Amino acid sequence: MRVFDNFDLTNYNSFKIYSRCRRAFFPDSDSDIQHLFSTKKNYILLGSGHNVILSKSYYEDDFIIFNGNFSKIELAADYDIIEAQAGASMYDLSLYALDKGLTGLEIFFDIPSSLGGAVVMNAGASGEEIKDVLLKVKYLDLQTMEVNEIKKEDIDFQYRNSFFQKNTDKIILSASLKLTQGDKRAIQSKMDLIKEQRWKKQPRDLPNAGSVFKRPKGFYVGAIIDELKLKGMTKGGAKISEKHGGFIVNQGNATGSDILELIVEIKHRVNEKFGIDLEVEQRII
Repeated sequence: MRVFDNFDLTNYNSFKIYSRCRRAFFPDSDSDIQHLFSTKKNYILLGSGHNVILSKSYYEDDFIIFNGNFSKIELAADYDIIEAQAGASMYDLSLYALDKGLTGLEIFFDIPSSLGGAVVMNAGASGEEIKDVLLKVKYLDLQTMEVNEIKKEDIDFQYRNSFFQKNTDKIILSASLKLTQGDKRAIQSKMDLIKEQRWKKQPRDLPNAGSVFKRPKGFYVGAIIDELKLKGMTKGGAKISEKHGGFIVNQGNATGSDILELIVEIKHRVNEKFGIDLEVEQRII
């Protein structure tokens, strides 16, 4: 396990917000994580750094980071089941599945997230979600310090929500994914198409953390922001993307406060015009 003091988090959050933390731990095994939580409980957990907003320039807290570590992927005894540690990226998982001729993860090829983060928020797109391929999750219960397993049926998956989002004392260690044998060329073709479609619609030229808000029932956030003519609005270094109104981008030296101020303004204007209380999808730290 690697440990760093006064750690720079800029390259560990997709907004590229400059921020530091007192200490950062990069565990490699379940025992590393158990050891960390046996000494104290109040860490901030950070996965791939996507879908998060760092609100402070400095954290007195210690961070546990799963990014480039705790990322082992392997095929189970059943040839269509992949088992992976929580730090494995969905990008790497989708490529691993392609290599094994397994279909079911194509939609995640261009969704930046760690496996643990994807399970916590039930990540997905185009009607497909991680719950569709999940079998079970292994986690550390901080109340008992025991390692337990939970089946998909008991995780209470909802739209961008799950048991783990509501129970932050349960730390995901690994997950098993049930896939289906498929044709490699068809799998690759779907992955390429998904990437092409997303890059056409989404801002990929400036740092961002994906969709800022959950989709309200009966509406599309991008369309609402278009109607309100909010594209291009700025607060400090943060800007509502001119390519897709549901995204906020860092156009240069944005702080977490800049992004949060912009979110407050968007929420106010949308509520004033449509009576909708937009719910932030991104995790504010």
